[in-house]
Amino acid sequence: TRAKPGTFADHDVQLLKTFADQAVIAIENVRLFNDTREALERQTATADILNVIASSPSDVQPVFKAIATSANKLIGGYSTAVLRFVGDEVHVAAFTPTNPTADDALKTSFPRPLADFPAFILVRDGQTVEFTDTESEDVPRLIRDLARLRGYRSMLFTPLISSGTQLGLISVTRKDPGSFAAHHVQLVRTFADQAVIAIENVRLFDEVQERTRELQESLEYQTATSDLLSVISRSPSALDPVLETLAESALRLCEALSATVLLRDGEVVIPRAHVGPLLAPVGERQALNRGWVTGRAVLERITIHVPDLLEVSESEYPQGKNMALKYGHRATLVAPLVRDGTSIGAILVRRREPRPFSDKQIALLETFADQAVIAIENTRLFEQVQARTAELSASLDDLRNAQDRLVQTEKLASLGQLTAGIAHEIKNPLNFVNNFSAMSAELTGELNEALKSASLSSKLREEVDELTRMLKDNLEKVVQHGKRADSIVKNMLLHSRQGSGEHRPADINALLDESLNLAYHGARAEKPQFHVTLRREFDQTAGTLELFPQEITRVFLNLISNGFYALTKRKADNGELPFDPVLSAATRNLGDSVEIRIRDNGTGIPPDVKEKMFDPFFTTKPAGEGTGLGLSMSHDIIVKQHGGRIDVETEAGQFTEFRIVLPRTRG
Repeated sequence: TRAKPGTFADHDVQLLKTFADQAVIAIENVRLFNDTREALERQTATADILNVIASSPSDVQPVFKAIATSANKLIGGYSTAVLRFVGDEVHVAAFTPTNPTADDALKTSFPRPLADFPAFILVRDGQTVEFTDTESEDVPRLIRDLARLRGYRSMLFTPLISSGTQLGLISVTRKDPGSFAAHHVQLVRTFADQAVIAIENVRLFDEVQERTRELQESLEYQTATSDLLSVISRSPSALDPVLETLAESALRLCEALSATVLLRDGEVVIPRAHVGPLLAPVGERQALNRGWVTGRAVLERITIHVPDLLEVSESEYPQGKNMALKYGHRATLVAPLVRDGTSIGAILVRRREPRPFSDKQIALLETFADQAVIAIENTRLFEQVQARTAELSASLDDLRNAQDRLVQTEKLASLGQLTAGIAHEIKNPLNFVNNFSAMSAELTGELNEALKSASLSSKLREEVDELTRMLKDNLEKVVQHGKRADSIVKNMLLHSRQGSGEHRPADINALLDESLNLAYHGARAEKPQFHVTLRREFDQTAGTLELFPQEITRVFLNLISNGFYALTKRKADNGELPFDPVLSAATRNLGDSVEIRIRDNGTGIPPDVKEKMFDPFFTTKPAGEGTGLGLSMSHDIIVKQHGGRIDVETEAGQFTEFRIVLPRTRG
């Protein structure tokens, strides 16, 4: 404008247009700057919320708080709240504070039933709802009353929806009435999407965590089961290691303070394995009755779970409360051990605090109970197999012994027949040799008598005497060796006697004493100058044994005769040196067996001879004085026929002692 009238110059008009264009440019710049700043703030807020979501995968509360704060700031709101639908109720998840009175009014208004919350109905179709003025008549009374309490006039509701399910809503308010800008509405929807993402993240995180816990529990259960089965396989004959491992696993996986395995013995149970600090009467016998939890579980073959023993009635478990007070537990879980419909025990876990066991823990304890039954059954079967194996082994030994006896009897019979045949064939010509040799010796003497009356020159008579003397000496040697051969034949006939006589009880001391007397008098009859000191050390408790007396007597006679021979030989070897020959015989009661010792202080046996002394036909005696059958036959009679043992201890030039051990009975 100007003070004077008149037309503006063209350049003034043009200048004014230029200023107008510049003003438009300035206004547009401010608008673009504001739009850019708001977009940056929205992006920054969105990024901040995404960061909160990323940093809080298990807790949605920080995300709700960040959304409420950012939305309130960017929209220029009075207050912003995030509400959650939990079951049939509405809860305040987060809100921006206004003043203490208004904030308390909001807190006391929630939680409230969904049916009593108009906004739930308004947004259930997924649409954003706006109230430009909460004092309008179309606004629900609850919302209007809350607006007055909080001090706002306009508000905006945006639902939180995931897969068609309403999870909650975001509420934004302003102090003044009026519509919300379109970009503000869009911004609230963006925040609502982020809230849904946060809720879904937490849900998925919780599901993953729960699944992880389930997998971990399953792995622990499987590992415990595998360990227990491993112990069962390694200990088929030992039950205690299995029960201890079972108790340890039950204690850990059932989160108990103690675990006890009890086995049934008639009408009582005995704690066999126990772990944990709670007291348990390990080894004590506890009578079965339905007045205590374990007793009822065993008798009724059912799993029993009592979360708090102090809360049960005394009529149900009369002893339950007393036992809880005595041993210091409140919660108890018992699974019976059942085999073929019969209860054989139980496994018991206890807690000091009154807290129920989970369904998984109950199922796990029942699994452990089944495995305990398997272990007990394995041990029982193993013991049965071991006992049966021992019986079969004993039967096999008896069969082998019987076989040995049959073989021995057959061998004795065959050898006896062979020896008897040979001996009889030899004895007849041997008798002729012995008889005619003795007769020829007598005839030689008669010949000398007859020639005395003959007229012979002295030289011829000397030649005849020399010839008859040589002939007589030769005949005497023939007689001597014939007698030796006759002794061999008699010995062969002695060993050829068939049969072993009667198998019957016999007094071992009497048999040994009789054998000593027979051997001694026989030696004296053959050589009147024979002398030896006999010593008897008989155990009067030795008693009777079931044996073949005839065969055992043959063994004693053979060993005593060998001792006499060794004593005679040593006395001869000593010459004029003093020597007192002694042969001792002793018995000793060993309970199920008897020991017999025959000892002489004769020549002893060299080591190389000792190794072969029980071999058939081995002898160190001169030709004609031994057959080599005595010790071999004695060994077979003692070991194979009677199931005993024969050993020899000797020292060359000092002594020889035979030790025989005979069982009292032999099947």
